[in-house]
Amino acid sequence: MKKYFKLGATIGKTPSLVISILGAVFLFSVWWLVTYFQLISEKLLPNPVDVIASLKDLLLHDELVGNMFYSVKLNLLGYVEAIIIAIPLGYLVALIPFFNSLLSKYIDAIRFLPLTAVTPILIAWFGIGLDMKAHFLALGIIVYLLPIIVQRVNETEKVHTQTIWTLGGTSWQTFRYVYFPSAISRIFDDIRVITAISWTYIIVAELINKESGIGAMINLVTRQSRMDKMFMLLIVIIIFGILQDKLFKYADRKLFPFKYA
Repeated sequence: MKKYFKLGATIGKTPSLVISILGAVFLFSVWWLVTYFQLISEKLLPNPVDVIASLKDLLLHDELVGNMFYSVKLNLLGYVEAIIIAIPLGYLVALIPFFNSLLSKYIDAIRFLPLTAVTPILIAWFGIGLDMKAHFLALGIIVYLLPIIVQRVNETEKVHTQTIWTLGGTSWQTFRYVYFPSAISRIFDDIRVITAISWTYIIVAELINKESGIGAMINLVTRQSRMDKMFMLLIVIIIFGILQDKLFKYADRKLFPFKYA
């Protein structure tokens, strides 16, 4: 028993899973007790049983499945666009001195850009449809991903580059066999972490014209004062986020097996 509380100790997968399940049961029980004894008004915190029961109404009358797939589609489009732009540009800035001097300071500066303030500009350029929302999401991802890519490339061990130069490697061979494989596996981890941020921007984007998606649904149930549905939608987002994270971890194991050797 002491090992479960020992500083820095590790426990097996089965005990860890059991403790995780107990944690979920504990949180659910606390939530139910707080609402059952009305310690917090149900207008502010609905009963968990009512929240789960609202899922049926969301599926049958609010088109939860269709709206969820719209949000997932938006997430995919934004991510593909962001990755296509950020990875080549990040390597270019990190490896070519001219582009590093030209752009590096401004890449660091765009992290402070309030993206919600950019929304009117994107609406003027792309309208209020799916394209604008995808560009908005891509911009939100690039702002965080691009400086990270530059940092990851710069973290490449000097001994590796010096070795390939000693062997007479060209610039292309150095990039292909050292810089790219060294940084891309860590960049993939960073992309996985940023998926949590992307859901925030998805909700913001979908609130613009309230056409489709989870963001539009949240706006609708808020106006209806349906807190049970609101909490259920938040739970759905968390579940999809967890599944997305699991998918990224699976892909990471397949693409970069050396990390788990």
